Amino acid sequence: MNLDHALPHAAAAGVRVNMTGWLIKGIEAISAALLVIEIGLLFAGVICRYVLHYPLVWSDELASILFIWLAMFGAVLALHKGSHMRLTALTSRLPRWAPLLGTLSTVLTGVFLIVLMQPVWEHVESESILTTAALGLQNTWRVSSLAVGLGLMLLLTVLELAARVATRDFYIAIAVVLAVGGVLWAAGPVLHSLGNYNLAIFFVLLVGLCVAGGMPIAFAFGICTVAYLVFASDAPLTIVISRMDEGMSHIILLAVPLFVVLGLLLQITGIARAMIEFLASLLGHVRGGLSYVLLAGIYVVSGISGSKAADIAAIAPALLPEMQRRGYSNGEMGALLSASAAMSETIPPSLVLITIGSVVGVSISALFTGGAVPALVLALVLAVVVSIKARRNAPLVSEKASKKAIAKLFLIALPALSLPIVIRGAVVEGMATATEVATVGIVYGILVGIFVYRQFDVKRVYPMLVDTATLSGAILLIMGTATAMGWALSQSGFSRQLVGAMSGMPFGATGFMAISIVVFIVLGSVLEGIPAIVLFGPLLFPAARALGIHDVHYAMVVILSMGLGLFAPPFGVGFFGACAIGKIDPNEAARCIWPYLAALLVGVIVVAAVPWLSIGFL
Repeated sequence: MNLDHALPHAAAAGVRVNMTGWLIKGIEAISAALLVIEIGLLFAGVICRYVLHYPLVWSDELASILFIWLAMFGAVLALHKGSHMRLTALTSRLPRWAPLLGTLSTVLTGVFLIVLMQPVWEHVESESILTTAALGLQNTWRVSSLAVGLGLMLLLTVLELAARVATRDFYIAIAVVLAVGGVLWAAGPVLHSLGNYNLAIFFVLLVGLCVAGGMPIAFAFGICTVAYLVFASDAPLTIVISRMDEGMSHIILLAVPLFVVLGLLLQITGIARAMIEFLASLLGHVRGGLSYVLLAGIYVVSGISGSKAADIAAIAPALLPEMQRRGYSNGEMGALLSASAAMSETIPPSLVLITIGSVVGVSISALFTGGAVPALVLALVLAVVVSIKARRNAPLVSEKASKKAIAKLFLIALPALSLPIVIRGAVVEGMATATEVATVGIVYGILVGIFVYRQFDVKRVYPMLVDTATLSGAILLIMGTATAMGWALSQSGFSRQLVGAMSGMPFGATGFMAISIVVFIVLGSVLEGIPAIVLFGPLLFPAARALGIHDVHYAMVVILSMGLGLFAPPFGVGFFGACAIGKIDPNEAARCIWPYLAALLVGVIVVAAVPWLSIGFL
């Protein structure tokens, strides 16, 4: 070995490691500080509004600015830690190809980030003319987070690739990217003439190949959207940045990191243990008992934020560790977590229900009334699957608790059990927003942990904050790139063509309802519920009315179908978000989820076939 060459390479590698280490430590510290400031700011807003009756009109604006910075720094941490959601089912079965596919994924990520550098600065410049209403700050302060976050991710990607610069896989990956890009560029005139057939090329074939190759879902959505805009349309790339900005900036999403913190607090304060011990005393002696607890917990808590990710974050960290201790497999837990989230999409108050009411003119109170029973039908069919699985492979069960023991555990758990009830009640009654309630829940959890259960491990707080930022960044970046991809689909004119085809289906209302289920399962797998509803609701609901289908009935079928697609692998964004929150390998969950998805499909068909389930209580 030539030491004259080896030593400089070793020194360079050491510099890269030190640079990356210090950079990540700095980002972790900033992310943790941002999260603490967010919690303090929102709690101060609650005190001023509801106690002092002097609302801080600027607090929401500042919280929104800090939130997008937190999301982007979290996405950077997720990239460094490999926490962005991806499917590795294929690469795990092809160990010889895994290093090459990993390098190709990194190169494509770098290409995506490089291409966005100019558009993101153009977006920052265009937003400089806007100012916030209360603080009077230039909007540049907020959107600069996108430029900084994407720039840091590019830097980390370059540092990672620099470690592979002498490897054969790196050169092969570069050659593949150049070859594919060259073919698409040469085929540009043909692609422009294909019209909406391009959607199959870019959003089915290319996305499928990227996901199957182990590329993070967020970057797979992003690179294929960029490729579509560059090679098959004339739209500017600033669209990608503006749509990502929109998808990641919705103030309701601030509930995601807050409920993640709340869920983690349930563990370190003893609240979760008290709650789990009480619930286990009721159902621990039943086969699959904690699976029923998870299912019921999602049903009860769902809807407190309008965001499925936030709902899952309020339940999963409290239940999954105990389920693991009792022998439940990670795959089964991830599968049931995803399926139960899909089940609960119609439970009020749901942001999707409110969106449908506003865009298609349906009574929101009627939608709220009609939403609970359809979700209950899906919960029951999932419970049947849980029962069947428990008979075949039953986890550990405990002896049936006595009434005295149950009563004692209930008193101990009362402070813990009151938390979800207060959260649900406050949001349903409109007394506070989801973010405000989550903040109060965090403070409540800390106080209960310190003064009631006398358990609060300060050493776990900083890692908890960093983990929350990382997880939130991974989830929100998927939402951002999925929103950009959704815009590309909507602007293609595909929506009107789809409606025309659906309206011409045979068998009248039955055929229309059947194709609606299929279409919205597909749409749910590539779009968030709200973009899909905004895009297709005004077109499809009048067609449904013309066929004699009640608006509320059709709304329930549409929402549940979208939920099924949203939480179905390999494309469903919600599925990967649920696995991320539960810290479960999506490959394990994907292998176990199909019986649950089949049950959900049966439930959707039952709801579609029996209108009374949706409109019987109107």
